[in-house]
Amino acid sequence: MPGSSHFRALCHHHGLAATHQRQVIYETVVSLPGHPSPEAIYDEVRKQIPSISLATVYKNIHTFLESGMVREVSLHYGSLRLETEPRPHHHLVCVSCKSIADLEEDGLGPVRLRRKLPRGFQVHRIAVDVLGLCAACSTKRSRGSGASSNRN
Repeated sequence: MPGSSHFRALCHHHGLAATHQRQVIYETVVSLPGHPSPEAIYDEVRKQIPSISLATVYKNIHTFLESGMVREVSLHYGSLRLETEPRPHHHLVCVSCKSIADLEEDGLGPVRLRRKLPRGFQVHRIAVDVLGLCAACSTKRSRGSGASSNRN
């Protein structure tokens, strides 16, 4: 977990004031496993700052997103999820429980565009989401279905 001097330097680099609330929120994002939701972050932050509101957590998360300190994962799954991993990588997304796990960039072959993009579109990065069932959901489904087949 980053120390306070690291956090202050990170905020300075991104043009943000390094407040105590921001530090606790950021360190919580970094310390939680996977790709935490704002609600999961809020639940953890309240252990250190009981008076903090969910709105304050959301406001700071959006500030971190706008500054580039964190990135949003899977914009189209209906739930804001965050990550701090700066290295290029992809994601494994469970279609049942919505868990997200990292898939290293070298876990896939090269990803490249084969056609021209619409005029004026600027690519920031290419990310691939591999959809399926995580191990826990796959095991639950296997136990729950018994000998019947799944006809999705």
